[in-house]
Amino acid sequence: MDGSLRIGRLFGIPIMLHWTFLLIIPVFAFLIGSQIGATTDLIGGLFGIGIDSTIISGGYMPWILGTIVALGLFFGVFVHELAHSLVARVKGIRMQSITLLMFGGVAQMDEGAPEPRTELPMALAGPLTSLVFGLACCGLVYVTPALTPAPAIQGVLIFIFGYVGVLNIILFAFNLIPAFPMDGGRVLRAALATRMPLDRATRIAANVGKGFAILFGIVGLFGIPGYIAPFDPFLILIALFVYLGASLESSAVQYNVLLRDVTVGEMMSTPVVSVPASMQLVKVVDMMYASKHLGFPVTERDTLVGMVTLADVNRTSPIDREAMQVKDVMTREVVTLPPTASVIDALRIMSARNIGRIPILQEDRIVGIVTRTDILKVTELKKI
Repeated sequence: MDGSLRIGRLFGIPIMLHWTFLLIIPVFAFLIGSQIGATTDLIGGLFGIGIDSTIISGGYMPWILGTIVALGLFFGVFVHELAHSLVARVKGIRMQSITLLMFGGVAQMDEGAPEPRTELPMALAGPLTSLVFGLACCGLVYVTPALTPAPAIQGVLIFIFGYVGVLNIILFAFNLIPAFPMDGGRVLRAALATRMPLDRATRIAANVGKGFAILFGIVGLFGIPGYIAPFDPFLILIALFVYLGASLESSAVQYNVLLRDVTVGEMMSTPVVSVPASMQLVKVVDMMYASKHLGFPVTERDTLVGMVTLADVNRTSPIDREAMQVKDVMTREVVTLPPTASVIDALRIMSARNIGRIPILQEDRIVGIVTRTDILKVTELKKI
């Protein structure tokens, strides 16, 4: 995913951190820290236990504890997504990565929507793991007095364990709402897909998700007297997130259904205009203007050696282009596909690598090229 930094690997799955994650942690820390007194009383009431707030409310501790609780919540999100990924691997699905984002996490897999019998345990694994993690933290609240005799330190530990536990139980309940892109929406689709085609099941589940999004939006805008104040930004953002997620999921499955049996050989553009590695870069820019194509394969002696795109050209200054050749800026590691490859695979590669075109090779010879535009055109024609 663009804008993500790889921070490690667990069980062979790359763990990524999106830049938005770094923005939301300080926000959560501030919100938690600014309400530390009321939250301490709430946690004490929920667990029926007294909390010594001597350390909790002193100096910078509210903001430090806010940061710890925020990190604890996102650790719970990570464990949630890891559970999805491990169940998927057991079912034979290869996972690309786990990415932590502003509003949670995403476990990315190599294929589209799995079979219902596979999707159901995958979807349930995450929320159930959040529930177990939350209950474990809640259990530690009652164990804490045995860990340390100091009441003030007990208060800090009870606050952290109690808050993280409650948040993860809320995460469990929220994710089971039957609304895409949350796990409850996937559970609903898996149940529906046992009785109808996958695309229809997805469309119904996505519409249910949009209904919940509209409900969240109305409550966020107008509030609930005595419970939720009007213009709640958090609920409004959740409404947008759910609505867009439901729309994207529905569109993705529609693409899979429409393009399921189409190969790149059936829709590739041919003949292919290629450029030599020694061509002046300014001439390539002129070709882009003339042809309206924003990328060309680069060949030497009829052998593909690279790709040159508008993005490659834009990485150079206009003054330097006069003296540069294609080989100075071209991408040398080119993704290629055979004519028998599916269009779904091509689209997945384009999305994962953020590229706009893939050369089609047969016996090491370029026989065509497939672009995102080609795929969109074929999809529109398939709708007829």
